[in-house]
Amino acid sequence: MKYLHLVWAALMRRKTRTALTVASIVAAFLLFGLLDGIRVAFAQLGKNADGAQRLQTASRLSFIETLPKALGKRIELVDNIEAVTYASWFGGTYQGPRNQIFSFAVAPNYLDLYPEIEVAQAERDAFASTRTGILVGEKLMQRFDWKVGDRIPLQSSIFPNSDGSMNWSFDIVGVLRNRGGKQGGFNDQMLLMHYDYYAESTPYVDNEVGWYVSRVSDVRRADRAAKAIDALSANSPHETRTMTEGAAIASQLKQMADIGMIVSAIMGAVFFTLLLLTGNTMAQAVRERTSELAVLKTIGFSSPSVLMLVLAESMVLVIFGGVLGLGLAAAASAVLNLVAGDMIRLPGIEWRSWLLGLGLMAAIGLVVGALPALRAMRLNIVDALAGR
Repeated sequence: MKYLHLVWAALMRRKTRTALTVASIVAAFLLFGLLDGIRVAFAQLGKNADGAQRLQTASRLSFIETLPKALGKRIELVDNIEAVTYASWFGGTYQGPRNQIFSFAVAPNYLDLYPEIEVAQAERDAFASTRTGILVGEKLMQRFDWKVGDRIPLQSSIFPNSDGSMNWSFDIVGVLRNRGGKQGGFNDQMLLMHYDYYAESTPYVDNEVGWYVSRVSDVRRADRAAKAIDALSANSPHETRTMTEGAAIASQLKQMADIGMIVSAIMGAVFFTLLLLTGNTMAQAVRERTSELAVLKTIGFSSPSVLMLVLAESMVLVIFGGVLGLGLAAAASAVLNLVAGDMIRLPGIEWRSWLLGLGLMAAIGLVVGALPALRAMRLNIVDALAGR
C-alpha cells in the first residue's frame, strides 16, 4: 500500500491506453457475470421442494417423441407412485411467430401435482367446465394485456385445428400465479389448455401424450420408482426415460444446446483474448518505462521490489476493471429480469461467482504481469540508462 501512488502514476502515464484496456476488462467480466447467471438459472430449473417429489417420464429417443396414453394407468400401479398426470406441447404463438408462448395441453388433474401454482377455486371450476377454456400465467396476462373473459386467437406452430388451419381460439377463464407471490420460473409465463379438446380437434394426436409427471410418496425411493417406470416400456417401440424434474429439464435443454459447454467456450475465447490484450498493454508499458525503472533501482529499490511494483500494476488494472464489470453485471441482471418479466430469472451475482471472478482476476493479473515484471527485475541499470 505504501507504493500505491507509484502504481497509480504508472497506470495514468498513458490515460487513453489504460482506459481502453480497463473497458475491455469491464466488458469481459460483464459478459462473465451475465453468462454465469444464465448457466445458474438453467441449472436451477425444476430444483425446488415440490419438484423433488416429481418424476418426469418422456421418450428415451427424444423429448419431442410422444408416448401412448394408456401408459399412464400402468405407471399409477408402480410402487411409491401416488399420482400421475400428463401433458403435451402445443407450440402456440400469438399475433405472429415472434410471440412464442409456453403452451401445454394438460390432463384434468395436472394442477394437483403442482401445488406451487396457485389458481382460484372458482377459476379452476370454470376451467373444468369450459371446453375451450385456458388458464394463463399472470406475467403472460400482463404482457399482452389480457383479462379473464377474453377470447383470444392463437396459432400452433405444429398442430392444425379441425378445419385444417393452424388457427385456434380459446377463452381465458383463470390466472396462474406463483404461490406466495414468488418470482421466477415458467409458472406465471405459461398457458394451459384441455388435453381432451386439443386431442379431439387435431388429427395428428391419436391417444398419445408428450410426457408423464408422477408424484412419489417417498423421495428417498424415487430412483427405484423411476427404474420401475422405465421397465414398463423396455424393449418396446416407445421406451422411456424417467428422471427427477430438475434432471429432466436439464436433459431436454441439452438436447437443444449444452448451456454449460456454450458458456465455457464463449468465456474461454473472451478471456484468451483478454490475456493477449492486457499482456500487450503491460509489455508496452514496461518497455516505455525502462529508464524510469532503472532510476528506481539506482535510488535503492531492490530487484524484487521492482518485480512486485510491476505485478501490482497488472493486478490493480485487472481487478479494478473486473470488479467494475461484475458490479455492472449485477445491475444488468436486475434490469434484464424486469424486461424479461421473470421468464427466466437471472440470479444476482452470488458469492461463488464473486469468488470465481476474483480468482480469475488475480490469475489473469499474475499471468499478464509475470513476463514484464521479470524483465523489469532483471534490468541492468547501466544498459537501461544508456537506452540499450
